[in-house]
Amino acid sequence: MLSKAVAAEVVGRGHDVVCAARGTSGLVPGGARLVRIDRNEPDAYAPLSGGWFDAVVDVAWMSYRWVTEALRALGDNAGHWTFVSSMNVYADKNTCGQGIDAPLVEPVRGEGDPGQQDPPDRYGGVKVASEMAVREAVGDRAFVLRSGLIVGPDDPTDRFGYWPARLSRGGRVVVPDVPDQLTQYVDVRDLASWVVDAAESRLVGTFDGACAPLPLGKLLGGVAAVVAPPGTELVPVAPKVLTEMGVSPWAGPNSLPLWLPAGCAGFTAHDVAPSLAAGLRIRPLADTVRAALADERRRGLDRPGVAGLTPTKENEVLSGLDGEPIFAPNG
Repeated sequence: MLSKAVAAEVVGRGHDVVCAARGTSGLVPGGARLVRIDRNEPDAYAPLSGGWFDAVVDVAWMSYRWVTEALRALGDNAGHWTFVSSMNVYADKNTCGQGIDAPLVEPVRGEGDPGQQDPPDRYGGVKVASEMAVREAVGDRAFVLRSGLIVGPDDPTDRFGYWPARLSRGGRVVVPDVPDQLTQYVDVRDLASWVVDAAESRLVGTFDGACAPLPLGKLLGGVAAVVAPPGTELVPVAPKVLTEMGVSPWAGPNSLPLWLPAGCAGFTAHDVAPSLAAGLRIRPLADTVRAALADERRRGLDRPGVAGLTPTKENEVLSGLDGEPIFAPNG
């Protein structure tokens, strides 16, 4: 998602672009050159050896080994190095308003099996270890970007897109009754634009990548204002009731995206003022909502979602409240 957006942004600005990838997830943007590499294979970077790169953007999402091997192969031949990290690096998930100097989880060095849940902060720990490796290898050429929830075109997770898709159908819409919970996201196009800006301007340092925190109630109201048909009703349901009815926070089947688990109030409430001052530009919510809805429609609104409530589950919740089911046009 982000790598595709970055490549398209760089090509659009007239730069020569090399996309180093297996080439199995689709075509590279027109004007870019694909160099096929598999980061799991020995000597993966041989096709890139000997070249000079004005800037490298590494979007390795999990593997510490991928990051360190890329640094060994290309670190001395790059004028600027972007590493895309994550806000999951922070140890304190509950305190709002933290910045990049907040305590981090313990680093985890290893393969980074995405299916492994032990230790609990493995993903964040792999990112912490990777950040450390980047700073050690490229020093004052490093731009470390701790991304928040990336949304918009080509987002496969439904963690934001569920809401434009659901609200566009109208009827009675179950929402978590936590209107003051702070939330953050970043449109993939805005993040890609900042990554390229940083490479061009040689911006270095560590930054969080997300919009300023806003109340969930305001966000959902903003989404509804863009896509909901007349007569749409948002039905707030208390977290305890949702849990008792088998609805989970954040992600996964039978979930309500953007609703945070207990003890995670600060996870999407970071202080991003330094990032905004350094050039991160956030487009209007309405633009992101329209793009997310278009992407959801392209993939099919009737498909099983990765996150969110099915109409059947939402009917169950509403019927459990007052016996009045959801109104869902066309079923």
